[in-house]
Amino acid sequence: MLVNAVDRPDLCDFTLPAIVDRDPVLIAIGTGGMSAGLAKVLRQRIEAMLPAGLGKLAEGLHAARAAIRQRWPEADRRRRAIDTALAGGGPLDPAATPAAGAIDTWLSAPERTIPSGLVVILLRSGDPDDLTLREARLLGQCDRIFHQPDVPDAILSRARADAARIAASHPTGGLPGLSIDLRWSDR
Repeated sequence: MLVNAVDRPDLCDFTLPAIVDRDPVLIAIGTGGMSAGLAKVLRQRIEAMLPAGLGKLAEGLHAARAAIRQRWPEADRRRRAIDTALAGGGPLDPAATPAAGAIDTWLSAPERTIPSGLVVILLRSGDPDDLTLREARLLGQCDRIFHQPDVPDAILSRARADAARIAASHPTGGLPGLSIDLRWSDR
């Protein structure tokens, strides 16, 4: 017999997370049994941020996979197009409730230009929690990272798994940091 005692992890064989359910989108919040109350409050806040129709967006994107692949056959361009569409204020922003037919409208619309360039991030510490939201977002979007050899792995791991990481002696002019190439060009 498996046992679960709320807020008493030492007496538990398992713990249950708080669940945000926007079928088929499912978000689990767990505290390892340390505080069911904290998990509940986090669930309530996340539920308030996510529209009830979020699952319909996921289903629509799944149904449109073939059309998306046809419109953007190259994986990098497809990823960037989807990221741009799902970004805050984008035509498929998941925090908003996209209008009926939003995916078809996005697929038929002219491609949005994605800004490109070289961005320099000056690190305040080796702790990834010290990155700003903008810096973390840029790391998650970039194709290449030029960094000093001593930039901690904890920072570099915030980038996309397939982003090229290039150690360079002075990518930021000798200042502690890293440069992110957002040119979106082929490697």
